[in-house]
This record gives sequence, C-alpha cells and structure tokens, in this order.
Amino acid sequence: MPFQLIDYAPVLLMFVVAAGFAITFITLSQLIGQRKRTRTKLMPYECGKDPDGSARERFSVKFYLIAMIFILFDIEVIFLVPWAVVFKRLSSPEYGLSNVVYLEMLVFMILLAAGLVYVIKKGAFDGSKRPGAKPKLKRVCWKSPNSAQKRKLPET
Repeated sequence: MPFQLIDYAPVLLMFVVAAGFAITFITLSQLIGQRKRTRTKLMPYECGKDPDGSARERFSVKFYLIAMIFILFDIEVIFLVPWAVVFKRLSSPEYGLSNVVYLEMLVFMILLAAGLVYVIKKGAFDGSKRPGAKPKLKRVCWKSPNSAQKRKLPET
C-alpha cells in the first residue's frame, strides 16, 4: 500500500477544529468577559487554597511517587490501544495468531494487576502514611527470674 498524505486529512482536520475551538473561546472570553480586577482575582490560584509560604517549599516524596505510578500505568494503558486495533486482524485465519496474541495480552494484564496490587499493599495511595511504613512497636524487656521489676526500653 503506497503512502498517501491524504490519508492523514482527518487528523489534520481534528487539529484544526481543536485549535479553532480554543482560539474562539479565548477570544470570546476576552471580548465579553468581566474585567473587575479585585485583590482576590489577582492572587495566584492554588487548588482552591489561599497561597501561603514560599514557592520554593519542599514536597514529600509521596507526590513524586504518585506521579510516577500514574505515568507508569498510563503508558501501560497506551499499549492496549494498538493491541485492540490489530487484534481482529491478527486473529483472522490468514495469520492464525489469535491465541498467541490473546495470551500475550492476558500475561501483560496479569502483570499490570499484580503491580497495582503491590502498590496498593505498600500503601502508596494511602495519604495518611508513607509508603512501606511499618507501625512502631514498643519494646518491652520481660521480667527475668533475677529481677524484681519489668523494665521498659525507650521507643524507637
């Protein structure tokens, strides 16, 4: 099948329509929008909270961990789209790969689910504790036959 640039016309049309929507709505909001500049409107917006402190604050590693997990699962889902597109073609009698392709994706999904279970068990999505944290236990020194009292050791 020879390469023809006209086959990509729908993609170009989609980009043109998306850019047209963006430019139209930005222009309309500038032309007919209200222009009352209040102190509240001029403040930087930070997730509905009033900004406090410096912009150079240190973040917990938890934020970066969640971001990396999101990217990991997002990339893995991207692999499902091409597989779904070509699955019907590969399962035709001409190729005869339906079982191989299906088993391959089943193994991929099992590994993906195992990774998700592992991340959940480690507590990466739990906002109240850090991932992999174990509860602190008190160490107690039990009474020996020679001592008359039980001594408590300091907590770790």
